[in-house]
Amino acid sequence: MGLHWGASALESLMPEAMWSRIQSVQVDPSTPTTESDCIKFLNGATGEVLTTIPAQKFYRLRRRKLRHLLAEGLDIRFNHKITGIDYTGDGGTATAYFEGQEKITASLIVGADGARSTVRDLLLGPKNGSIRTVPYCATWIQAKYTAEQARFLRTFHPLYIAAINPAGFFSFFGLHDASDPDPASWTFFFYISWHSPFDEQEATKDWSNAQRLAQVKEFASHFTDPWRSAFEWLPDDQEVWYMSLTDFDPGLEEHRWDNHNGRVTLAGDAAHAMTYQRGQGLNHSVTDAGRLATAIQEFFSGDKARGEAIAEYEGEMIERAGGEVRMSTTNTEMVHDWKKVQMSPVMRSGMVKVQDIAADEALKKPSGDETVMERIVEQRISSA
Repeated sequence: MGLHWGASALESLMPEAMWSRIQSVQVDPSTPTTESDCIKFLNGATGEVLTTIPAQKFYRLRRRKLRHLLAEGLDIRFNHKITGIDYTGDGGTATAYFEGQEKITASLIVGADGARSTVRDLLLGPKNGSIRTVPYCATWIQAKYTAEQARFLRTFHPLYIAAINPAGFFSFFGLHDASDPDPASWTFFFYISWHSPFDEQEATKDWSNAQRLAQVKEFASHFTDPWRSAFEWLPDDQEVWYMSLTDFDPGLEEHRWDNHNGRVTLAGDAAHAMTYQRGQGLNHSVTDAGRLATAIQEFFSGDKARGEAIAEYEGEMIERAGGEVRMSTTNTEMVHDWKKVQMSPVMRSGMVKVQDIAADEALKKPSGDETVMERIVEQRISSA
């Protein structure tokens, strides 16, 4: 996962001794994170550099190892599936019920249970709480290679590189695990995404792994290296992961939940699932965690009422991350359309926060001109 502007929020949540070990959970623990780096976006067909996006302290973190580090010293209870929530009439507590009749009563329940959140469904109902599928799909690969092949693939960038193909494809190529110095042990992960109308998604929903692999290999034939070779070298039985792209915008009126006087809320993908071509999901999620920790401190210390503290957390989160959901989906649409690529948010503004983009453009725009954010809002209103 990519962490850049959200790193300060994660650091604020970790004891100093734990944060000092952040290098150990990166995809390559032997490659220190530099103060400044960049991610190159190539023309996927020719290898020409389309743009170079600066990134300050760009961490590439392995999800499993990060979770293991953050779990140290915590009382985590696994294999619990929430089935319902009740609230006391006096406004004091909430009770979460789980399969098997177990229940837990607390002052605050936080649904951080992913893009297809059960807690969100309980708060909004199955219709309004469901995630939205958008007409784009991706096929992902994790693979190892011979030592010679692995060294070749890393010559393009030691950690990550992206490409936009005029044929209508977007692709990312990155290192997943290089904890061992032997190149033959390194794992790479990469994907190709494309515009996929809903009728196409329906028609291919039962495809086999072999069909998905053949499809994405055909897509890769339109690419230059490292994608062309990375796909050509895959064995015929290589496992792939195919998925539709989805989003959930907490800024929509029908997506506003009742937090029951600050006794239940959402965070992370449960609150704002977003497409990933702009690399923002983890940054917003850890920022949620930092903001929520502050809110909890405020009401436990008595500085604010619980309802007030949680409402303020939600207001900031919904504006910040909801704006990113809309911008990321617009970005996904544009990077798969060669005529619109250069105007896409990632090409124009890189990977900075959506609010920073809006503020910067507002300062630059002549009177009467629209910012990217204003155009996105208008597009969403008209499409709705």
